[in-house]
This record gives sequence, C-alpha cells and structure tokens, in this order.
Amino acid sequence: MKKRDSSRKNVERKKRTKTMETRKYKTLGELEDKYIGKLGTPERERYEFELSMEILGEKLKKIRKEKNLTQEQLGKLIGVQKAQISKLESGASSATISTIIKVFRALKAKVKLQIEIEDVNELAIL
Repeated sequence: MKKRDSSRKNVERKKRTKTMETRKYKTLGELEDKYIGKLGTPERERYEFELSMEILGEKLKKIRKEKNLTQEQLGKLIGVQKAQISKLESGASSATISTIIKVFRALKAKVKLQIEIEDVNELAIL
C-alpha cells in the first residue's frame, strides 16, 4: 500500500513539475505590452496616464483622511466643489497641474514634478 501511494505522489509531483516548466511566466511589462500596447502607442499612453491619475487620487484621498478633512472641507480650502475633489480621488478627472498643486499645498504635502526627456536631439525650438 505504501509503495502505491508513494508512486502516485511521484507521478503527481512530476506532472506539476512538467506543468511549471512549460508555463511561461511573464513580467508586468510584458503583459502590458501584449494586452494594452507597447510603450509609445496611443493606447499605452492613455493607460499610463489613467494609471497615474488613479495613483494620484489614492494618495490625495489618503492624505486628506489623515488630515481629518472631508472632500467638502478640502474643496472649500482651494475654492472648488466637493465633486471636483471626488473626481480627483477616483482618478476620473484630468485636473490641471495648478489644481493638483493647490490641493496638495492645502494638505501641506510636498509636491515634486519630474520631467524626463528621452532624446534631446529630437527637441525643436520654434
């Protein structure tokens, strides 16, 4: 009986090992390239932008709650409606940089803007 159980376990172990060997694991970047589009394509740019807005919204909401402010109170601090704060927090709004800076300044949060230029030779000044 023990031999049969042991050999069955070995067969199952070999099947699992074979399955793991044949399965290709992909990185997040590879999956994004395949299902969303390669970097630089309009679809990927839209995805990256929406993802950035969602992350920004989550940070905004976290900081606002840490400061014990409602959306309405934060809106009054910077002169916008509660709905605008709600849209920012949900990532549904593509707010201007000045609005984003106003919000984070009202929350006494440090704002850093990073701009990267890939190839300086491609820039043209008109």
